Amino acid sequence: MVVRPAREPMAQETELKLSLHPQDLPRLLAHPLLRAGARPGQRLLNTYFDTPALDLRAARMAVRERRVGARTLLTVKTAGSSVGGLSRRGEWEVPRPRGPLRFARFVDDAALARQLDAWAGALVPVFHTDFTRRTWLVSHAGARLEIALDQGELRSGSGSAVRRAPLLELELELLDGPVDALLDLAHTLVLGPDGHHDRALRLRPAQRSKAERGYALFQGERPAPHKAAPIALHDAMPVREACRLACLAALQHLQANEEGLLDAARDARQLPDSEFVHQARVALRRLRTGLRLFRAQLPADWVRYWSTHWKELAHVLGAARNWDVFDTEALPTLLPEPDARADAAALRAWVRAQRQAAQRAAVAALAAPDHALAVLAFTRSLLALPVAGRAPAGGLSAWARAHLHDGHARLREQAREARRLGPEGRHELRLALKRLRYTQEFLSGVLAPRRAARSTAGLAEAQALLGELNDLSTAQALLQQAPAGLAPALVAALQTGLQAQLDAGLLALPTLERSLERAPLPW
Repeated sequence: MVVRPAREPMAQETELKLSLHPQDLPRLLAHPLLRAGARPGQRLLNTYFDTPALDLRAARMAVRERRVGARTLLTVKTAGSSVGGLSRRGEWEVPRPRGPLRFARFVDDAALARQLDAWAGALVPVFHTDFTRRTWLVSHAGARLEIALDQGELRSGSGSAVRRAPLLELELELLDGPVDALLDLAHTLVLGPDGHHDRALRLRPAQRSKAERGYALFQGERPAPHKAAPIALHDAMPVREACRLACLAALQHLQANEEGLLDAARDARQLPDSEFVHQARVALRRLRTGLRLFRAQLPADWVRYWSTHWKELAHVLGAARNWDVFDTEALPTLLPEPDARADAAALRAWVRAQRQAAQRAAVAALAAPDHALAVLAFTRSLLALPVAGRAPAGGLSAWARAHLHDGHARLREQAREARRLGPEGRHELRLALKRLRYTQEFLSGVLAPRRAARSTAGLAEAQALLGELNDLSTAQALLQQAPAGLAPALVAALQTGLQAQLDAGLLALPTLERSLERAPLPW
């Protein structure tokens, strides 16, 4: 750790965080890059501070004291960006000054220093991290990097009320050189000491910092499902830069819910919140929509490869989502009474077993080293795309309107076709709605806000109705998978009930399709 003198300008920290499965630690340490050159391990005792109202957390900042042997260091970290485990943020670090804290002495951002000084008198310890750090300095792919292995725990509270969480992660920090080297190093480490995919380590990009995990421990929070965040586009932006931001935002959306799903899956006593699966699946749809939207600006082979890859993962998550919806939404409406009948109890148990199996398959796909390698490779390839150049003629907003004009024209045509083609037409219309809705959400930053919001809300409403009809059709298909000897009379009755709900829902379809033909444009 470099100790910076007072009032040294802020350092821009670029690092990649990877969480490690404990069983893979010996194989990680056997990696050729880590066999030699390790510095002696250091025990780092860290205390994180905040106000009673957690103002620093709200500002996505951290103030930390770190004891390293006889030294005590004071660190300020600012909010940053993180995707694919790769994060960039500002950092100041100095020896702990004597007396009351005066952040203006070493934080060279005047506005930030004033705000920190205003909070200084109210700062109290919130949580602690206690770990041993082993470090290696390596030269790799034209860059100089530090590898830090942290092993220990996070802790909050005291006495009988103390809460603990294990900590085992790698931090790869870029000291100088290209960012691509950081991602290449991570890829090399994930492949393990053998360098083969089939022997890769369970070492995966992590989104949450130690501070984020510590705050969650302090407040007793479990990971919560994340929805997509807005994308900051502007009119002077080149199309490829918009593509990069949109795809990285979708990847971040996926990873946020992936972490929650994997964390929840560690508790074998209950199923993970189905919303994690839903949001992860939405993230993949948005990612695939982004690749489709910008495909004319991108290498065709690259788009084809990644579209296929994310589609395969979406299929696994889709199966889990289908059983989630059937178990938690469709079946309770069909079997609202307690399971006094043996056939109803048996059917519920079978459905729950199918749901658990689909959840396990989804968790396995997300936890697999191949997925970690794909996230790293996709992030790396996105960052490698050249974005130099000018915005399109008329600005990015003109480009967006042209694409959305074509999308709305296709939607109106498919709405007319859906009435003629029946279930197949409804399915195609639902897919077109999703793609157009996600496209508008991607591009909303360069559209008229009110018009875009009204148009997107109309698409979402239509998508919800078609989604309900699709869920009923999916429930019928899932019931058909029931073993022949499992409550045949009850299964037949449920199929009849599902068909009745589907018939009732179809009555609203002509009106919906006509409204889509007149759907307002988002400009």
